Amino acid sequence: MKFDGSETLFGGTDTTQPPSDATVSFLDTTLRDGEQAPGVSLTPDQKADIARALDDVGVAVIEAGSACTGPGERETIQQVTDLGLDATVTSFARGVKNDIDLALDCDVDGVTLVVPASDRHIETKVGTTRDDVVATVAELVEYARDHGLWIEALGEDGSRADLDFLERLAETAHEAGADRFCFADTVGHATPDRTVAAVSRLAEHGPTSTHTHDDLGLGVANALASVAAGADLVHATVNGIGERAGNVSLEEVAIALLEGYDVETLDTERLYALGRLVADATGVPLPPNKAVLGENAFTHESGIHTDGTLKDDAMYEPYPPETVGRERRLVLGKHAGRAGVEAALNEHGVDVDETELSEIVTRVKQLAERGKRVTDADLLTVAEDVQGRERERRVELLDMTAAAGGATPTASVRLDVDGEEKRAAATGDGPVDAAVGAAREALGEAADASLESYHVDAVTGGTDAVVTVEVEMSRGDRSVTVTASDADITVASVRAMVDALDRLLAEEPAPALGDD
Repeated sequence: MKFDGSETLFGGTDTTQPPSDATVSFLDTTLRDGEQAPGVSLTPDQKADIARALDDVGVAVIEAGSACTGPGERETIQQVTDLGLDATVTSFARGVKNDIDLALDCDVDGVTLVVPASDRHIETKVGTTRDDVVATVAELVEYARDHGLWIEALGEDGSRADLDFLERLAETAHEAGADRFCFADTVGHATPDRTVAAVSRLAEHGPTSTHTHDDLGLGVANALASVAAGADLVHATVNGIGERAGNVSLEEVAIALLEGYDVETLDTERLYALGRLVADATGVPLPPNKAVLGENAFTHESGIHTDGTLKDDAMYEPYPPETVGRERRLVLGKHAGRAGVEAALNEHGVDVDETELSEIVTRVKQLAERGKRVTDADLLTVAEDVQGRERERRVELLDMTAAAGGATPTASVRLDVDGEEKRAAATGDGPVDAAVGAAREALGEAADASLESYHVDAVTGGTDAVVTVEVEMSRGDRSVTVTASDADITVASVRAMVDALDRLLAEEPAPALGDD
């Protein structure tokens, strides 16, 4: 967590050179600012799960919510404070005494006290004066301090405020007993230059935080500029979720500090699991091209890139995927080359000669050029055809029924397992869940495989709409991706899962299938 002085930020000028003993921590506001993203609403249990994960990854301060929102929010904050986390748990509080009282009722460790800083907010939004804001800060910080709270004062819209006044606010907050003052780029309009100018002045008065948004695509740059200028606590959200273009991403700042400046802040190997947890809970998927956590971040298709990566892991990657709990993926498409195709075949234990490899590469490219995503199953099917091999299926879906009209969704399946018919039924959270459960029940121990990913790849329009489901499943040290299409998403899902299991079980002893 310490700078050793060998690296510099933004040129290493006197203004931007951090002291050699500087440390950087995070205040995560996923549960408050992140939840303000349109359409996002987290349950109390989801917030508790995310809070635990944030604590596990090493976040220093967790803003659990805004106690003034209502009774439901206060119950949720209380649930987080009851977890006994190592992190400091806080509530957002407006510049009114009652907000602090409500936060105290939730047993939080501290508050982020938010007051207007720009004239636009002071005069138009709140209808007050600069002097009154200063007086309010002094009064409320002293009140919170008297009640034993950790206090961060934040000047809202600080990036568009008069810097002399912003500095006056910070000085007042520190003199009244605040633990720190936060520079807030509330609308994501600041440049790194403006950020350095503001934070460097604020840091002269005491511990300083920074709160940046990504409206100009400068969230990470401004967070780094803040650290360079003296800030030691960065506000962020997991996956950058938040209002408008979002807050700065926790994982992106952590990795930028680690890889760019050798500054350790979090247990980065837990970041991918944390990002997936938040994406699933919020219903906001990770963009495939997102830095650090996106599906494509460590995925290679280009023949040149794949060949280079196979020769040297670092050839086309800035850092190992394991750093953030990821794995490298080589995928096949129209840009695939011989090295990538051969490596994919080797992963599935398929040996080919040079002539066969050339033909397989040609067919893979032709398949991809028709707009189809080339899965492991597609590759293996092509290889079987080129080599003239007949593959005997070990598991095949014969038929299935699913019903979701009642209180409990149910499904039944009939499978051919090594020539023997297997039947099973199950219930689930929905028809797909029930059908997949039934298939697993029919297969017994053979279905002991993990579903790594599941998504609807494409849906055609019209009355004859067809849905394509893609799944990735793993069993032991092997994994496979498969797609299946059908007018019924439940049928497509089960067929894809069964086909994936069939591929995974291809080299295992037949007697294992269907046994309990």
